[in-house]
Amino acid sequence: MKRPVGIFYAYWVHEWDVDFLPFVDRVKRLGFDLLELHAAVLAHRDRAYRLKVKEKADKEGILLSYGMGLDKGYDLSSLDEQVRCRGVDHMKKIIKAIGEMGGGLISGTVHSYWPAVFPKDMDGKALMRDQSLKSMRELAPFAEDQGVMLNVEVINRFEQFLLNTCAEAVAYVEEINSPACNILLDTFHMNIEEDSFEEAIRMAGNRLAELHLGEPNRKPPGMGRMPWGEIKQALDAINFTGPLVMEPFITQGGSIGRAIGVWRELMQNPDLDGLAEQAAAFVKQRLR
Repeated sequence: MKRPVGIFYAYWVHEWDVDFLPFVDRVKRLGFDLLELHAAVLAHRDRAYRLKVKEKADKEGILLSYGMGLDKGYDLSSLDEQVRCRGVDHMKKIIKAIGEMGGGLISGTVHSYWPAVFPKDMDGKALMRDQSLKSMRELAPFAEDQGVMLNVEVINRFEQFLLNTCAEAVAYVEEINSPACNILLDTFHMNIEEDSFEEAIRMAGNRLAELHLGEPNRKPPGMGRMPWGEIKQALDAINFTGPLVMEPFITQGGSIGRAIGVWRELMQNPDLDGLAEQAAAFVKQRLR
């Protein structure tokens, strides 16, 4: 399917660790093609549960993709070799778990950690970037063997520091030079860091494996001022066929609200299902 339209399950919940099974029926009913789940949470579940999720998704005709952000204790860019190696081992377990589900895309902060604060005693990020590359050079072949693709996310300066622009991500994945390491762009982060949506998407080119969608304030697509026409033009120019996965966050509370920085209700008494259904239709009409 060209440009399957998906949504991240965390839109509906306040904690990362929840039962994923009910979301399969939910996203199908609301008109989505794909459900994005938390890779690390799945990896900590037993194999039988993971296969049950995959079986249900297959039965309902829903594709699965996976997102995550590594905790600081598993920082793949850490200058502490013990931490970095622990992160590599942790990622291998996650990759293997997703491989057991048939493989697919694992996107997010799979190259460092999130949310991150730049070390006070450091003047530049070159050493941490080298550590991250060292980790990814070990993980990419392992991921390829498992049928998994790792997509490094370009994240704004307030949440991460290693890859803030598409240009930095392109240079990173070109150094890895593996079909199992590509790029995830996110319109929310691009709105902060990129001079041009179109130029960034064109620069990513065939390295762009997935695009996250959201308005500048993280409302669902179609409720803000994001230049969707420009984005569509760029996606067409690079013949993008990958997933379009919305990642809206509009309710505060819990681990998710704190991590994302939702400090107020962006909408009063929102009909989350209704808004998601409208956004799915909007994305299919405007971007696909």
